[in-house]
Amino acid sequence: MNDMMAQVMVFASVLAAAVFAILQTVKAIVSVPKNLVPIIGLIIGLLAGWLGYPFTDLDLVPRLWAGAFAGLSSTGIFELGKNNPGHTK
Repeated sequence: MNDMMAQVMVFASVLAAAVFAILQTVKAIVSVPKNLVPIIGLIIGLLAGWLGYPFTDLDLVPRLWAGAFAGLSSTGIFELGKNNPGHTK
């Protein structure tokens, strides 16, 4: 079980870069409300995990988990890089 979780995290790390690029492309092409960006990232991540079967020996459910992690982290990666001066409430 521990080995499978390590594989899921490695796969999610690889997928995160691809999902990030796809999400930024979608945002550049289509006007997307900011509150929907994490949901779109999650959907793209799930699709990437589902389509990633040739690249890993993980079953479908762990691949979907990796895709979900990648999709949600791709939104966080962008937020880390943004310059947002000020403080939170």
